[in-house]
Formats: sequence, C-alpha cells, structure tokens
Amino acid sequence: MRTQPPGTTTAGQPEPLKGVRRNMARVMADAHRQVVPTTLNDDADIHAWRDGNDVTVRLVRAIVAACRAVPALNAWFDGEALVRTLHPHVDIGIAVDTDDGLFVPALRNADLLDGRGIRDAVDRLRAQVGDRSIAASELTGHTISLSNFGMFAGRYATPIVVPPSVAIVAAGRARMQPMPAGDGLEAHKIIPLSLSFDHRACTGGEAARFLRVMLDDLALPD
Repeated sequence: MRTQPPGTTTAGQPEPLKGVRRNMARVMADAHRQVVPTTLNDDADIHAWRDGNDVTVRLVRAIVAACRAVPALNAWFDGEALVRTLHPHVDIGIAVDTDDGLFVPALRNADLLDGRGIRDAVDRLRAQVGDRSIAASELTGHTISLSNFGMFAGRYATPIVVPPSVAIVAAGRARMQPMPAGDGLEAHKIIPLSLSFDHRACTGGEAARFLRVMLDDLALPD
C-alpha cells in the first residue's frame, strides 16, 4: 500500500497523448480559450411518447425544429472578425465516445431526413467510427452538435462549444419524476437537457427560445 504522494518512485509512467486523444486535447483547449460559454438546463417531459420512439431520432428532430425557429444557434462565428454565418441547412455533429478519444462525425442534412433516415445515418456514422473507416471530411463542418451522454450516466452537463459552431445540446440519463396531475401526482419520464452556447454569437433569449422549441417537440407523442 502506497503511503506517500506520487513521486519519482511511482509505478505509473508519463505517456504522451497520441492520435485522436491528442487532437481532442488540442481542440478542447482551443475551444476553452476562444468561446464565451453559457449553459441552460431543463427537463423534457416525454410522458406522452408512444411505444417505438427512438431517443436519438427524437433529439435530432427536436434540434432541427429549434434550428428552424431560432437560426442564431445553427451558425458559425468568427471571433476575430466578429462575423456570424447563419446556415440554411442543419448538419449535426454526433459525439461518439471511443477508447481512443472523442469523434464527432457530422450528420449531414438532418433537416431533410425522416426518422428512418436519421437512424440509418447515425448507425452508419457510428459503425464507420468503430472500424475507423470514417472519412476525415465527415469529421468537420457541423453546424451544431449533440452529445447523448445519458446512455452512460449523468443528468446535466456543461458541454463544450467547439468553434466555429456556437451551440451544443447534451442529453442526460432519462428518469421518472413526480409531476402534478389534477389534485395529485403522477410519474412522468423526463430527459434532462443541457444547452451550451457561445454568448458572443447569440443571446440568452435566443438560447432559451431554442430550448423551448426542443422541449415542445419532445413532448409530442411521436
């Protein structure tokens, strides 16, 4: 049993970061330096969902609806030139966790896909990340991001906005929660949501309206 702080005699060895993990460290450090982040949290009530709803598909659909209603968050921002670019299309970066580090492939034209198309595209991207056949071009250029960390654990987060994008949505682990119903309470299933945004590029009001649209879309039965 070790009785002293780690020092020159510790068994652990310094290990330089390589490959994906090294790039992840660089990208996250750059994002931390460049972005002025703010995070909003709320709970999506999915009590009305019918059987067969796909959580990832519904999250993607809700993001698309919110991007249409509040385009300010589906944007790129150049902090040096103070130039904002609003995008007519929605390319969602889907965070994929691996032993080698984080990959964020882009789900292109999410605004043009139906539920089946979204599921097929997400499965394809995850498979390509898994066998490392993903093209480098698929790992750049997303207009907004989604992290579904709730499949592992955790309720809320402060997800990192990676420029030039200005927003990222993170979904926590679903849970049952008592909700008012008439004169009593009933258990509803909810999904915790966290929305981080670059406050240089959009206002708190825009972010709150974006999150409101997501909550309303996720509340629909299907």
